[in-house]
Amino acid sequence: MSEMSINLLFPVLNERLRLRNGIEKSMEYLKQNVTIPYKLTILDNGSDDETPEIGTELEKKYQEVSYVRVGERGVGVAFRKGIELNECDIVGYMDIDLSTDLKYLGKTIEMFQNEPELQYVNGSRFSKESDTKGRKWYRKITSMGLVFLLKTVFHMKATDAVCGFTFLRKDAAERLVAESSNDNGWFYTIEFLLRAERDGMVIYDMPVEWQEDYNTTVKIWKTIKNYLIQIYKLKKAFKEEDKNVKKN
Repeated sequence: MSEMSINLLFPVLNERLRLRNGIEKSMEYLKQNVTIPYKLTILDNGSDDETPEIGTELEKKYQEVSYVRVGERGVGVAFRKGIELNECDIVGYMDIDLSTDLKYLGKTIEMFQNEPELQYVNGSRFSKESDTKGRKWYRKITSMGLVFLLKTVFHMKATDAVCGFTFLRKDAAERLVAESSNDNGWFYTIEFLLRAERDGMVIYDMPVEWQEDYNTTVKIWKTIKNYLIQIYKLKKAFKEEDKNVKKN
């Protein structure tokens, strides 16, 4: 089994309450359970609390941790920046609140090691085998509504699109960055998945144990509005691309 390396990207914005705990817990898990080389990259989307100080402290404390200040706000821009800076064989992002149980990180590494054709691991809260705890009803409705829309509009095969647990091989991630739009928000990660499906990448839809975090900073209505606009835009972009392929 050839040795590979993994880079965990943590996009953060004003996460002074969760950053230290998220990195410390991840480091503890990695030290005890992971034998391959690993890196943790904190991608700060323009925090104006103590996040930069904590990030810098963690970078000094652990040689595996890097703190990167990203100029703009949004998960999309952080994810892109992380992939651009990445030198590891596997790259992916996790939410700093560690909503997805860390044991799935070990499982993901094992799958990439044992299945050379696997290109993409997509964490899912809505697979039949998933176990989701503490999810508020209105958040469940918005998330499931989004999945329903994506399945209706794009015929998405995956059972979830924004679980906050996504890992890819380096070349697959770079290819998707080159193909995708420059959306800075959450929708960028959805476009990533939809494009991977369109490209026929080998994707594993991974059922996970997922714990809702009540201190979340997501604004529901603003997010829904943004999703609808982005779905419309992406559908239009796909139509254009299909048209151009037919022409050529």
